[in-house]
Amino acid sequence: MKLLTLPLGAFQTNCYIVYNDQGQAFLVDPGAEYGKIKACLDDHKLNLEFVLITHAHADHIGALKDLLEDNPVLVYLYKEELETYKNPRSNLSAMIPVDMMEEMENLHLVDEDSQLSFSGKNLKFIHCPGHTPGGMSIYYEPLMFTGDTLFQGSIGRTDFPLGNYEEIIASCHKICDYPEDTILLPGHGPKTKVAIEKAMNPFLR
Repeated sequence: MKLLTLPLGAFQTNCYIVYNDQGQAFLVDPGAEYGKIKACLDDHKLNLEFVLITHAHADHIGALKDLLEDNPVLVYLYKEELETYKNPRSNLSAMIPVDMMEEMENLHLVDEDSQLSFSGKNLKFIHCPGHTPGGMSIYYEPLMFTGDTLFQGSIGRTDFPLGNYEEIIASCHKICDYPEDTILLPGHGPKTKVAIEKAMNPFLR
């Protein structure tokens, strides 16, 4: 299994592409600059199977509309995040110019019991509220995509609409219940590991 990381847009939002030797791929958080995403998929000769959205803030879904025009695949979003997606104030598109899709026929809402696999291995959806009500992390052993919940040495902001500090702290501890060698891939900034955050992150002590 191989991983590509593309920091995109003004906020350098990490877009992740996971792919196998057969050229099958899935993508996490197409935040901006679809041209760069397309070039990466084309350069590696990848066939996109589906898209995962950790949360519906505009800087994480800014390239989604253009992406789906070329790749009409299923998009997975946690069920509690649908209202965030629909509300321009909550999804920050009122402040960050993004061409949002009002209706998305291929949107698939998930919860922690939902089943999805890629290349013979299951993905696990983990509800991680706090940054947004329906934020989720996605565990694909040994990787975990944490969105804007847990960063290297820090946590996501809770001063945006519908943010909640107590909830994000609980969500970070939930993430850190996973194996210590789990590689954490946040929505911004460098990757880290569960063991490092348990030992060093000041918000988790």
